[in-house]
Amino acid sequence: MAKFQWEATTRTGEKKRGTIEAESAADVENRLRGDGLAVTKVKKEAKQLNITFGSGVTPKDLQVFTRQLATMIDAGLPIVQCLDILAAQSPNKVFQNILYQVKGSVESGATFSEALKKHPKVFDDLYVNLVAAGEVGGILDTILNRLALYIEKAVKLKAQLKSAMFYPTAILVVAIGVICVMMIKVIPTFKDMYKHMGPKAKLPAATEVVINISNGFVDNWYFILGGFIGFIFLVVTMRKTARGREVWDRMMLRLPVLGPTLRKIVVARFTRTLGTLLSSGVPILDALDICARTAGNVIVQQGIMRARDKISEGHDMAGPLADSKVFPPMVVQMIGVGEQTGAMDQMLQKIADFYEEEVDAAVTAMTSLIEPIMMAFLGIIVGGLIVAMYLPIFKLAGNIGK
Repeated sequence: MAKFQWEATTRTGEKKRGTIEAESAADVENRLRGDGLAVTKVKKEAKQLNITFGSGVTPKDLQVFTRQLATMIDAGLPIVQCLDILAAQSPNKVFQNILYQVKGSVESGATFSEALKKHPKVFDDLYVNLVAAGEVGGILDTILNRLALYIEKAVKLKAQLKSAMFYPTAILVVAIGVICVMMIKVIPTFKDMYKHMGPKAKLPAATEVVINISNGFVDNWYFILGGFIGFIFLVVTMRKTARGREVWDRMMLRLPVLGPTLRKIVVARFTRTLGTLLSSGVPILDALDICARTAGNVIVQQGIMRARDKISEGHDMAGPLADSKVFPPMVVQMIGVGEQTGAMDQMLQKIADFYEEEVDAAVTAMTSLIEPIMMAFLGIIVGGLIVAMYLPIFKLAGNIGK
Protein backbone atom coordinates (compact mmCIF):
# COMPACT_ATOMS: atom_id res chain seq x y z
CA MET A 1 0.00 0.00 0.00
CA ALA A 2 1.17 3.50 -0.85
CA LYS A 3 0.75 6.72 1.11
CA PHE A 4 -1.35 9.54 -0.31
CA GLN A 5 -1.60 13.15 0.82
CA TRP A 6 -5.09 14.57 0.44
CA GLU A 7 -6.96 17.83 0.81
CA ALA A 8 -10.73 18.16 1.10
CA THR A 9 -13.50 20.41 2.38
CA THR A 10 -16.42 19.63 4.68
CA ARG A 11 -20.04 20.55 4.04
CA THR A 12 -19.48 23.74 6.05
CA GLY A 13 -16.52 24.74 3.88
CA GLU A 14 -13.81 23.84 6.42
CA LYS A 15 -10.57 22.73 4.77
CA LYS A 16 -8.96 19.49 5.89
CA ARG A 17 -5.85 17.58 4.87
CA GLY A 18 -3.94 14.48 5.90
CA THR A 19 -2.19 11.29 4.87
CA ILE A 20 -3.82 7.91 4.15
CA GLU A 21 -2.42 4.52 3.20
CA ALA A 22 -4.35 3.02 0.28
CA GLU A 23 -3.96 0.96 -2.89
CA SER A 24 -4.72 3.86 -5.23
CA ALA A 25 -5.86 7.47 -5.39
CA ALA A 26 -9.36 6.28 -6.30
CA ASP A 27 -9.57 4.33 -3.03
CA VAL A 28 -8.60 7.49 -1.14
CA GLU A 29 -11.29 9.53 -2.91
CA ASN A 30 -13.96 6.89 -2.23
CA ARG A 31 -13.02 6.72 1.45
CA LEU A 32 -13.09 10.50 1.85
CA ARG A 33 -16.43 10.81 0.05
CA GLY A 34 -17.80 8.15 2.37
CA ASP A 35 -16.82 10.43 5.26
CA GLY A 36 -18.81 13.28 3.70
CA LEU A 37 -15.83 15.23 2.39
CA ALA A 38 -15.46 16.94 -0.99
CA VAL A 39 -12.05 15.92 -2.31
CA THR A 40 -9.98 18.73 -3.84
CA LYS A 41 -6.57 17.06 -4.14
CA VAL A 42 -5.03 13.60 -3.84
CA LYS A 43 -1.32 13.13 -4.38
CA LYS A 44 0.88 10.09 -3.92
CA GLU A 45 3.53 10.75 -1.32
CA ALA A 46 7.01 10.64 -2.81
CA LYS A 47 9.53 8.36 -1.15
CA GLN A 48 12.21 10.44 0.51
CA LEU A 49 15.65 9.48 1.70
CA ASN A 50 15.89 10.99 5.15
CA ILE A 51 19.39 10.86 6.60
CA THR A 52 19.05 11.84 10.24
CA PHE A 53 20.77 10.99 13.49
CA GLY A 54 18.36 9.11 15.73
CA SER A 55 14.71 9.85 15.09
CA GLY A 56 15.10 13.52 14.13
CA VAL A 57 12.63 14.39 16.92
CA THR A 58 13.93 16.03 20.09
CA PRO A 59 12.54 15.36 23.58
CA LYS A 60 11.38 18.98 23.62
CA ASP A 61 9.28 18.37 20.48
CA LEU A 62 7.72 15.33 22.13
CA GLN A 63 7.10 17.11 25.41
CA VAL A 64 5.36 20.09 23.78
CA PHE A 65 3.27 17.78 21.56
CA THR A 66 2.19 15.67 24.55
CA ARG A 67 1.25 18.66 26.68
CA GLN A 68 -0.74 20.33 23.88
CA LEU A 69 -2.48 17.08 22.94
CA ALA A 70 -3.55 16.58 26.56
CA THR A 71 -5.02 20.09 26.66
CA MET A 72 -6.94 19.57 23.40
CA ILE A 73 -8.35 16.20 24.44
CA ASP A 74 -9.37 17.63 27.80
CA ALA A 75 -11.24 20.36 25.86
CA GLY A 76 -13.21 17.67 24.01
CA LEU A 77 -11.60 17.78 20.54
CA PRO A 78 -11.50 14.51 18.55
CA ILE A 79 -8.09 12.83 18.40
CA VAL A 80 -7.90 13.09 14.58
CA GLN A 81 -8.53 16.84 14.66
CA CYS A 82 -5.95 17.25 17.44
CA LEU A 83 -3.32 15.42 15.40
CA ASP A 84 -4.14 17.47 12.31
CA ILE A 85 -3.76 20.78 14.18
CA LEU A 86 -0.56 19.76 15.97
CA ALA A 87 1.02 18.38 12.81
CA ALA A 88 0.25 21.54 10.85
CA GLN A 89 1.86 23.80 13.48
CA SER A 90 4.93 21.61 14.19
CA PRO A 91 8.16 23.41 13.16
CA ASN A 92 9.97 20.06 12.91
CA LYS A 93 9.26 18.66 9.43
CA VAL A 94 10.28 15.13 10.43
CA PHE A 95 7.90 15.16 13.39
CA GLN A 96 5.20 16.77 11.24
CA ASN A 97 5.41 13.90 8.74
CA ILE A 98 5.24 11.33 11.55
CA LEU A 99 2.15 12.99 13.05
CA TYR A 100 0.41 12.94 9.69
CA GLN A 101 1.21 9.24 9.42
CA VAL A 102 -0.20 8.64 12.90
CA LYS A 103 -3.32 10.58 11.94
CA GLY A 104 -3.70 8.48 8.79
CA SER A 105 -3.41 5.25 10.78
CA VAL A 106 -6.08 6.42 13.23
CA GLU A 107 -8.36 7.36 10.35
CA SER A 108 -7.81 3.88 8.92
CA GLY A 109 -9.23 2.29 12.08
CA ALA A 110 -6.17 1.82 14.32
CA THR A 111 -6.22 2.92 17.93
CA PHE A 112 -4.01 5.84 18.91
CA SER A 113 -1.56 3.59 20.75
CA GLU A 114 -1.37 1.20 17.78
CA ALA A 115 -0.62 4.13 15.48
CA LEU A 116 2.13 5.38 17.80
CA LYS A 117 3.66 1.90 17.99
CA LYS A 118 4.56 2.10 14.28
CA HIS A 119 7.17 4.77 15.14
CA PRO A 120 9.29 3.21 17.92
CA LYS A 121 12.19 5.66 17.45
CA VAL A 122 9.94 8.52 18.55
CA PHE A 123 7.33 6.84 20.77
CA ASP A 124 9.04 4.23 22.96
CA ASP A 125 7.45 1.33 24.85
CA LEU A 126 6.77 3.48 27.90
CA TYR A 127 4.94 6.10 25.85
CA VAL A 128 2.88 3.56 23.90
CA ASN A 129 1.94 1.52 26.98
CA LEU A 130 0.85 4.58 28.93
CA VAL A 131 -1.28 5.80 26.03
CA ALA A 132 -2.85 2.32 25.74
CA ALA A 133 -3.62 2.37 29.47
CA GLY A 134 -5.18 5.81 29.09
CA GLU A 135 -7.35 4.65 26.19
CA VAL A 136 -8.61 1.62 28.13
CA GLY A 137 -9.28 3.64 31.29
CA GLY A 138 -10.79 6.64 29.49
CA ILE A 139 -8.25 9.00 31.05
CA LEU A 140 -6.05 9.73 28.06
CA ASP A 141 -5.73 13.44 28.89
CA THR A 142 -4.55 12.63 32.44
CA ILE A 143 -2.06 10.08 31.14
CA LEU A 144 -0.69 12.54 28.57
CA ASN A 145 -0.17 15.16 31.27
CA ARG A 146 1.77 12.61 33.30
CA LEU A 147 3.80 11.73 30.23
CA ALA A 148 4.63 15.37 29.58
CA LEU A 149 5.79 15.78 33.19
CA TYR A 150 7.83 12.58 32.93
CA ILE A 151 9.55 13.77 29.74
CA GLU A 152 10.41 17.10 31.39
CA LYS A 153 11.98 15.29 34.35
CA ALA A 154 13.82 12.85 32.05
CA VAL A 155 15.28 15.70 29.96
CA LYS A 156 16.47 17.46 33.12
CA LEU A 157 18.07 14.25 34.39
CA LYS A 158 19.84 13.68 31.07
CA ALA A 159 21.17 17.25 31.12
CA GLN A 160 22.54 16.66 34.63
CA LEU A 161 24.30 13.52 33.44
CA LYS A 162 25.89 15.41 30.56
CA SER A 163 26.95 18.17 32.94
CA ALA A 164 28.55 15.61 35.25
CA MET A 165 30.54 14.09 32.37
CA PHE A 166 31.37 17.21 30.37
CA TYR A 167 33.61 19.21 32.69
CA PRO A 168 36.26 16.58 33.51
CA THR A 169 36.25 15.43 29.88
CA ALA A 170 36.79 18.98 28.61
CA ILE A 171 39.66 19.64 31.04
CA LEU A 172 41.32 16.33 30.11
CA VAL A 173 41.06 17.10 26.38
CA VAL A 174 42.58 20.57 26.91
CA ALA A 175 45.41 19.05 28.97
CA ILE A 176 46.19 16.47 26.28
CA GLY A 177 46.10 19.18 23.59
CA VAL A 178 48.48 21.46 25.51
CA ILE A 179 50.92 18.61 26.17
CA CYS A 180 50.89 17.57 22.50
CA VAL A 181 51.62 21.15 21.37
CA MET A 182 54.50 21.42 23.83
CA MET A 183 55.95 18.06 22.79
CA ILE A 184 55.77 18.83 19.05
CA LYS A 185 56.45 22.58 18.88
CA VAL A 186 57.87 24.04 22.09
CA ILE A 187 60.35 21.45 23.37
CA PRO A 188 62.05 20.89 19.96
CA THR A 189 62.73 24.65 19.85
CA PHE A 190 64.52 24.48 23.21
CA LYS A 191 66.40 21.36 22.05
CA ASP A 192 67.74 23.18 18.97
CA MET A 193 68.77 26.11 21.16
CA TYR A 194 70.67 23.87 23.59
CA LYS A 195 72.63 22.26 20.73
CA HIS A 196 74.55 25.52 20.36
CA MET A 197 75.75 25.38 23.95
CA GLY A 198 78.49 22.97 22.87
CA PRO A 199 79.05 19.25 23.26
CA LYS A 200 80.57 19.62 26.73
CA ALA A 201 77.49 21.31 28.14
CA LYS A 202 75.79 18.88 30.47
CA LEU A 203 72.00 19.21 30.54
CA PRO A 204 70.11 18.52 33.76
CA ALA A 205 68.62 15.03 34.03
CA ALA A 206 65.04 16.37 34.00
CA THR A 207 65.71 18.30 30.79
CA GLU A 208 67.20 15.26 29.07
CA VAL A 209 64.24 13.12 30.07
CA VAL A 210 61.76 15.64 28.67
CA ILE A 211 63.77 16.00 25.42
CA ASN A 212 63.93 12.22 24.99
CA ILE A 213 60.17 11.96 25.52
CA SER A 214 59.64 14.73 22.97
CA ASN A 215 61.92 12.97 20.46
CA GLY A 216 60.01 9.74 20.91
CA PHE A 217 56.72 11.58 20.55
CA VAL A 218 57.78 13.37 17.32
CA ASP A 219 59.40 10.29 15.78
CA ASN A 220 56.56 7.92 16.63
CA TRP A 221 53.50 10.17 16.61
CA TYR A 222 51.74 7.96 14.07
CA PHE A 223 52.11 4.93 16.37
CA ILE A 224 50.80 6.93 19.32
CA LEU A 225 47.87 8.27 17.28
CA GLY A 226 47.15 4.81 15.91
CA GLY A 227 47.26 3.33 19.40
CA PHE A 228 44.88 6.01 20.71
CA ILE A 229 42.43 5.45 17.84
CA GLY A 230 42.75 1.69 18.34
CA PHE A 231 41.96 2.08 22.05
CA ILE A 232 38.86 4.16 21.30
CA PHE A 233 37.76 1.61 18.68
CA LEU A 234 38.33 -1.22 21.16
CA VAL A 235 36.22 0.50 23.83
CA VAL A 236 33.40 1.23 21.36
CA THR A 237 33.48 -2.35 20.04
CA MET A 238 33.58 -3.77 23.56
CA ARG A 239 30.51 -1.76 24.57
CA LYS A 240 28.57 -3.28 21.68
CA THR A 241 28.96 -6.76 23.15
CA ALA A 242 26.83 -7.97 26.05
CA ARG A 243 29.81 -8.85 28.23
CA GLY A 244 31.69 -5.66 27.36
CA ARG A 245 28.70 -3.46 28.13
CA GLU A 246 28.27 -5.22 31.47
CA VAL A 247 31.93 -4.66 32.42
CA TRP A 248 31.77 -1.00 31.33
CA ASP A 249 28.55 -0.23 33.21
CA ARG A 250 29.82 -1.93 36.38
CA MET A 251 33.07 0.06 36.16
CA MET A 252 31.16 3.34 35.73
CA LEU A 253 29.09 2.67 38.85
CA ARG A 254 32.26 1.96 40.86
CA LEU A 255 34.20 5.09 39.89
CA PRO A 256 35.26 7.00 43.03
CA VAL A 257 33.64 10.38 42.32
CA LEU A 258 31.42 9.90 39.28
CA GLY A 259 30.05 6.48 40.30
CA PRO A 260 27.81 7.61 43.21
CA THR A 261 26.34 10.39 41.06
CA LEU A 262 25.57 7.95 38.23
CA ARG A 263 23.93 5.59 40.73
CA LYS A 264 21.67 8.40 41.97
CA ILE A 265 20.71 9.23 38.38
CA VAL A 266 19.85 5.58 37.72
CA VAL A 267 17.71 5.38 40.88
CA ALA A 268 15.88 8.60 40.01
CA ARG A 269 15.17 7.36 36.48
CA PHE A 270 13.93 3.95 37.66
CA THR A 271 11.64 5.27 40.38
CA ARG A 272 10.23 8.03 38.17
CA THR A 273 9.50 5.61 35.33
CA LEU A 274 8.01 2.90 37.53
CA GLY A 275 5.92 5.40 39.50
CA THR A 276 4.52 6.93 36.31
CA LEU A 277 3.64 3.51 34.89
CA LEU A 278 1.99 2.20 38.06
CA SER A 279 -0.02 5.38 38.62
CA SER A 280 -1.32 5.04 35.06
CA GLY A 281 -2.61 1.51 35.58
CA VAL A 282 0.12 -0.50 33.85
CA PRO A 283 0.53 -3.98 35.48
CA ILE A 284 3.60 -4.34 37.71
CA LEU A 285 5.32 -7.02 35.59
CA ASP A 286 4.88 -5.01 32.37
CA ALA A 287 6.02 -1.86 34.18
CA LEU A 288 9.21 -3.54 35.44
CA ASP A 289 9.91 -4.91 31.96
CA ILE A 290 9.71 -1.38 30.51
CA CYS A 291 11.84 0.03 33.36
CA ALA A 292 14.52 -2.56 32.67
CA ARG A 293 14.69 -1.67 28.97
CA THR A 294 14.93 2.05 29.74
CA ALA A 295 17.35 1.77 32.69
CA GLY A 296 20.37 2.90 30.68
CA ASN A 297 22.69 0.56 32.61
CA VAL A 298 23.06 -3.21 32.10
CA ILE A 299 23.78 -3.88 35.80
CA VAL A 300 20.61 -2.06 36.84
CA GLN A 301 18.66 -3.78 34.06
CA GLN A 302 19.76 -7.20 35.32
CA GLY A 303 18.78 -6.29 38.88
CA ILE A 304 15.31 -5.15 37.78
CA MET A 305 14.74 -8.28 35.69
CA ARG A 306 15.75 -10.54 38.59
CA ALA A 307 13.29 -8.66 40.80
CA ARG A 308 10.63 -9.08 38.11
CA ASP A 309 11.21 -12.84 37.98
CA LYS A 310 10.89 -13.09 41.76
CA ILE A 311 7.69 -11.03 41.79
CA SER A 312 6.20 -13.30 39.10
CA GLU A 313 6.84 -16.20 41.50
CA GLY A 314 4.86 -14.46 44.25
CA HIS A 315 7.56 -12.56 46.16
CA ASP A 316 7.33 -8.89 47.12
CA MET A 317 9.39 -6.21 45.34
CA ALA A 318 11.58 -4.92 48.17
CA GLY A 319 13.37 -8.22 48.86
CA PRO A 320 14.58 -8.91 45.30
CA LEU A 321 15.62 -5.28 44.84
CA ALA A 322 17.69 -5.48 48.02
CA ASP A 323 19.33 -8.71 46.79
CA SER A 324 20.37 -7.01 43.56
CA LYS A 325 22.81 -4.75 45.51
CA VAL A 326 22.05 -1.98 43.01
CA PHE A 327 19.58 0.16 44.93
CA PRO A 328 20.44 1.93 48.22
CA PRO A 329 18.87 0.48 51.41
CA MET A 330 16.75 3.62 51.92
CA VAL A 331 15.14 3.18 48.49
CA VAL A 332 14.39 -0.49 49.16
CA GLN A 333 12.87 0.29 52.56
CA MET A 334 10.66 3.04 51.15
CA ILE A 335 9.47 0.73 48.37
CA GLY A 336 8.68 -1.89 51.04
CA VAL A 337 6.62 0.68 52.96
CA GLY A 338 4.82 1.60 49.73
CA GLU A 339 3.92 -2.04 49.15
CA GLN A 340 2.55 -2.44 52.67
CA THR A 341 0.48 0.74 52.57
CA GLY A 342 -0.78 0.26 49.00
CA ALA A 343 0.69 3.61 47.91
CA MET A 344 3.57 2.32 45.81
CA ASP A 345 3.20 4.86 42.98
CA GLN A 346 3.16 7.83 45.38
CA MET A 347 6.17 6.50 47.29
CA LEU A 348 8.11 6.01 44.04
CA GLN A 349 7.39 9.59 42.95
CA LYS A 350 8.64 10.87 46.33
CA ILE A 351 11.83 8.82 45.97
CA ALA A 352 12.33 10.21 42.45
CA ASP A 353 11.86 13.80 43.67
CA PHE A 354 14.35 13.23 46.50
CA TYR A 355 17.01 11.66 44.27
CA GLU A 356 16.64 14.30 41.56
CA GLU A 357 17.45 16.92 44.21
CA GLU A 358 20.35 14.71 45.34
CA VAL A 359 21.63 14.60 41.76
CA ASP A 360 21.53 18.42 41.60
CA ALA A 361 23.61 18.65 44.76
CA ALA A 362 25.97 15.85 43.68
CA VAL A 363 26.69 17.39 40.28
CA THR A 364 27.42 20.77 41.89
CA ALA A 365 29.69 19.19 44.51
CA MET A 366 31.46 17.02 41.96
CA THR A 367 32.12 19.98 39.67
CA SER A 368 33.50 21.96 42.63
CA LEU A 369 35.76 19.05 43.57
CA ILE A 370 36.96 18.12 40.09
CA GLU A 371 37.72 21.71 39.01
CA PRO A 372 40.67 22.31 41.39
CA ILE A 373 41.94 18.73 40.93
CA MET A 374 42.02 18.97 37.13
CA MET A 375 43.50 22.48 37.20
CA ALA A 376 46.22 21.30 39.61
CA PHE A 377 46.90 18.31 37.35
CA LEU A 378 47.19 20.54 34.29
CA GLY A 379 49.39 23.04 36.16
CA ILE A 380 51.75 20.36 37.48
CA ILE A 381 52.21 18.71 34.06
CA VAL A 382 52.60 21.90 32.04
CA GLY A 383 54.57 23.69 34.75
CA GLY A 384 56.86 20.69 35.17
CA LEU A 385 57.63 20.62 31.45
CA ILE A 386 58.39 24.35 31.37
CA VAL A 387 60.63 24.22 34.45
CA ALA A 388 62.52 21.21 33.03
CA MET A 389 63.24 23.09 29.80
CA TYR A 390 64.37 26.27 31.59
CA LEU A 391 66.71 24.47 34.03
CA PRO A 392 69.77 24.77 31.70
CA ILE A 393 69.16 28.53 31.42
CA PHE A 394 68.93 28.83 35.20
CA LYS A 395 72.14 26.77 35.52
CA LEU A 396 73.92 28.94 32.95
CA ALA A 397 72.83 32.12 34.72
CA GLY A 398 74.13 30.72 38.02
CA ASN A 399 77.55 29.92 36.49
CA ILE A 400 77.81 33.43 35.06
CA GLY A 401 77.17 34.87 38.51
CA LYS A 402 80.14 32.86 39.85
